[in-house]
Amino acid sequence: MSGEDDVRTVRAGRRTVEVHRSAKVLFPGDGDTKEYTKGDLVDYYRSVAPFMLPHLRGRPLMLERHPDGLGGPKFMQKNTPDSYPDWVTRVEVPKEGGTVCHTVCDDTATLVLLADQASLTLHRWLSRVGRLDRPDRMVFDLDPAEEDFGQVREAAWLLGELLDELKLPSALMTTGSRGVHVIVPLNGHHDFDEVREFARDVADTLAAAHPDRLTTAARKKDRGDRLYLDVQRNAYAQTAVVPLTVRARPGAPVAVPIDWTALDDPDLDARRWTIADAVDQARTNPWAGVLNRGRALGPARRRLNALGGNGT
Repeated sequence: MSGEDDVRTVRAGRRTVEVHRSAKVLFPGDGDTKEYTKGDLVDYYRSVAPFMLPHLRGRPLMLERHPDGLGGPKFMQKNTPDSYPDWVTRVEVPKEGGTVCHTVCDDTATLVLLADQASLTLHRWLSRVGRLDRPDRMVFDLDPAEEDFGQVREAAWLLGELLDELKLPSALMTTGSRGVHVIVPLNGHHDFDEVREFARDVADTLAAAHPDRLTTAARKKDRGDRLYLDVQRNAYAQTAVVPLTVRARPGAPVAVPIDWTALDDPDLDARRWTIADAVDQARTNPWAGVLNRGRALGPARRRLNALGGNGT
């Protein structure tokens, strides 16, 4: 269906959701990238929902919305609009001077609704409703100095080897942007300050061992051509992109879970998958069993200290 006023009814689980202006182009095409509409975005999120929802349920969201597509203005939405249906889960989170009512995506219908709202990218908390101050994920964001995925590949291997040495399970994800995220499942018994301090000490240990290639310098001017090991997302109320979310870049690339062996693929880069083929990759279940192995940080801290990575 085409036209500015078209309304399409989409079945999503037990509910139906109206999608407005489904023919609206959100990702303009060019000679190198394909064009995608809001309808394409809705179809992708509905298809990927079985694989994506386990990473969304119970987590407050920040939504990156592009109502007029990539060429128009964007805004970051924390508060849930009053216009959202009553069946959309919400959580009231305290903040200085008041509260924020975050959206929580617990079902396919909510995911389709967010796509209808041109929420291209979903950013999630690392903790869940009921234990918002206790993250069950720790995230390392490997951010290259330039568009150099070889640098990302090398840093990911180094970080993965260190985490193995610390006996911490880890999962790898392309970001759909420039780098990768390395995600460590936690048992949810540590607060954000403990988790961020541990992540910083891990990153500092790795950067100290490879000072010509890696850095933890927060300021770009201090990084030079080194890859930045970013641990800033491991803080209360900070967010990270959701596995299998679409990124607001030409061609609609997707943040996709991968197996560690995928780093051996010479064709791999951060934008390897798009909404055209990310569901197929999700079906391979590359993180099978990994995120269910949440660990305490005490034993890993002792191992890190023994390596001299105690932050002192």
